[in-house]
Formats: sequence, C-alpha cells, structure tokens
Amino acid sequence: MFSRLTVYLESIRARDPAPRSLWEILLYPGVWALGFHRVAHWLFNAKLYFLARFVNHFSRLLTAIDIHPGAIIGRNFFIDHGFTVIGETAEIGDNVTIYQCVTLGGTNPTNGVGGKRHPTLADNVIVGSGAQIIGPITVGERARVGANAVVTDDVPAGATMVGLKARSTLVPAEEWIKEFIPYGTPCEDSEGNKVDCIEKLEGELNALRAEIAAIKAASIGAAVDPAHASIEQPKKSGTDN
Repeated sequence: MFSRLTVYLESIRARDPAPRSLWEILLYPGVWALGFHRVAHWLFNAKLYFLARFVNHFSRLLTAIDIHPGAIIGRNFFIDHGFTVIGETAEIGDNVTIYQCVTLGGTNPTNGVGGKRHPTLADNVIVGSGAQIIGPITVGERARVGANAVVTDDVPAGATMVGLKARSTLVPAEEWIKEFIPYGTPCEDSEGNKVDCIEKLEGELNALRAEIAAIKAASIGAAVDPAHASIEQPKKSGTDN
C-alpha cells in the first residue's frame, strides 16, 4: 500500500513542479478528495448509499471538491487545486489531470431514468481550468480540453478542444506524444500560428501601401518641378548693348 501511494505521489510530482517533497503533496486537496472518494465508492458499491454520501459531503466540506460516490476513477488521478464537480456516472481513466473549477456534468434524462449521463475521460486526458464537459460523451486518449472550453460532443484521441462551444485544433505529432502539457493547452497551437500569420501579412500589406504612396508622391513631385521651372525663368542681369 505504501509503495502504491509513493507511485501516486510521484506521478503528481511529475506533473506539478511546485512541491519540494512528497510530504508536501500529501497536503493537496485533490489527494485528500481522491482518498475520501475511494472510501465513498466502496460504500456506494456495497449499497450503503447514506454512508457513501456522508463521506462525500465531508470530503466536499474539507476540500471544495465534489466527487459523486458512484464515479469510477482510475489510477494516478490528479486534481490540481479545487472547486471541481464530478458526476455520478462519470468514468475517468488512468493518469488523468484536471485543473480547478472543472465540471464533468450530466444531462437531464427525458424519460426520468438516470442511466449514463456524465462524460467518460480516457487515459492521459488533461482538462484545463474552468472547462465544462457535459453529457455522456467520450474524451479520447491524450486529448486536451483547454481552459473555459465547453465540450458537448465526443473528442477524438489526441485532439485539443478550445472555445465556447469547443472546437478541435490540430496538434502537431511532436506535441501529441508529449507525456504532459500543463492546463491541456499547447502555448503554440495551430490557431495561434494562424493569428500570427494574419498579423504578419497585414503588416507586410501596410508596408507595401506606404511604399506605393511614397512612389506616387515622388512621381508627382518630379512632374511638377520642370513645369514650375519653365514658368518662372530667372531674369537676366545687366543692360542690353
């Protein structure tokens, strides 16, 4: 058990450079919330629903993280900071990272039967701050959900979702194979490159316009000067012989 805990804490340390020791990680609210959830989930599976809810509410009071006892969570799950909500039928794979203020929310069943109504996150998914993933959708392996994105459709493996409503951006292969990217959003994604290209083209266009204006001004000046010189000829000095 101690070795499993050490492996878990080391997995968090690999994703978070802030802690100076494993002992410090033991104070993280996400670690405590996951520990309480393991107990609550065991009680939930034993159909001790009231006790499971009691543990869940105590954990939420202590950590500001609300994980329903029915949620299924894999190995090395890391919630960085708090204020996260995970619904009853959510399923989370191994080595998943979630940042603060994330919701794995459910849809309201029209037939009154609960069923699967919360998201499924595959292995190695990263969810950025404030993201909302809603409904019985699947977020594929190694996918990234950017900060404040709202995701209501399935996410392909390796995709990066940004915006409201979230859209997929193509991530280069060298980014896709990285083990971990903080906050799930590459700093130099394809959308950013498009914006840089547009700004560069606009700058070049403005420079060309300035050069054309200068050439026009020079040509007009060259056309005016000879005519001006022919009209105002200098007077000859002296007297005629």
